[in-house]
Amino acid sequence: MTTADHYSPIYRDELLGKVLPFWEKHSPDPEHGGYFTCLLRNGQVYDTDKMVWLQARQVWTFSMLYNRLEQKQEWLDMAMLGADFLEKHGRAPNGDWYFSLSRQGRPLVQPYNIFSDCFAAMAFGQLYLSTGEARYAETASATFRKILERRGNPKGIYNKAVPGGRALQGFSLPMILCNLCLELEPLLEPQLVEQTIDECIHTVMEVFFDPTTGLVLENVEPGGGLSDSFPGRLINPGHALEAMRFIIDLGARRGDAKLCRKAGQRILHMLDFGWDTTYGGLYYFLDRKGYPPEQLEWDQKLWWVHLEALEAVLKAYVQTKDSRLADWFLKLHHYSWPRFSEPEYGEWYGYLKREGTPLHTAKGGKWKGCFHVPRALWGCWQALEALRTS
Repeated sequence: MTTADHYSPIYRDELLGKVLPFWEKHSPDPEHGGYFTCLLRNGQVYDTDKMVWLQARQVWTFSMLYNRLEQKQEWLDMAMLGADFLEKHGRAPNGDWYFSLSRQGRPLVQPYNIFSDCFAAMAFGQLYLSTGEARYAETASATFRKILERRGNPKGIYNKAVPGGRALQGFSLPMILCNLCLELEPLLEPQLVEQTIDECIHTVMEVFFDPTTGLVLENVEPGGGLSDSFPGRLINPGHALEAMRFIIDLGARRGDAKLCRKAGQRILHMLDFGWDTTYGGLYYFLDRKGYPPEQLEWDQKLWWVHLEALEAVLKAYVQTKDSRLADWFLKLHHYSWPRFSEPEYGEWYGYLKREGTPLHTAKGGKWKGCFHVPRALWGCWQALEALRTS
């Protein structure tokens, strides 16, 4: 890609000069530990509840950068601030991770959401690599094994579906397991890693793929059958693109060029399907039959969807050199940066109206924290560097 020399420093400088400083300045809670994530445009805290998955994501972000970029003590200190808080307050008596806590660490919402566990495993796995502390490795590996035990019914007693009603399996957990098994590979038995990778590739690439439409589905019947229902018709372009990025990582790890090409083709198809041809950008939700989606926010443009798309096309291009992916990178870049990136205070807006103006200007909340923006900026920067030096 001849433009890698130009774009690589853009992603590097945004990460190191604007995004990380925003979180380093505004998110630490020096009194009770952990992080504030509900931050206005200028970093002002507007709510002090602490979502466990966002706490864990920020631990992972700063641990990861400490491990892979530079061993800066302030990054490790930032990671430890969240890890100490999670160790003290994050888990229920049975070992599952709560969804949210008060500022002081009092449990607010039960551990109904297995993604708190997924990101806690990622966080403590990276922190173990940073520190060598055995208890972090034990926390990560024990949490991962509980995730595997729960994956047949992730919500457990908090599942609101009526037994014997509409049985559907969701895409989110298999998608995250594609990445989680790579994150925790240094801590797990090789056989378990390879078995989990095999299962994840099959589930993501076969069970949740509709060959008739070429779409990656969000919910399917047990075994992969189509469900003609709101959840069964749901398409989440961002999830599909994020999953294909994980598959690219798995294909690269195994030297499987065929798998990388297949994932690249699905990236291209999902981009074509998910792109708003009127206003630009990627829709949040769509219906595979073209019906009105159940989600009223279906036409919003979200930060993480576009960041995942940017990283997916770059990683796929590194592996396949398909020029259509390079074209999509430029299209996504020139849509995303003028609308999401906020130069005055740093960080990115999270939510745009369909036409591309901010729905609100907060930089964080219950669902947006220090994760997708820095992770994708880092991933894009590294992919562009690989292209620049190849």
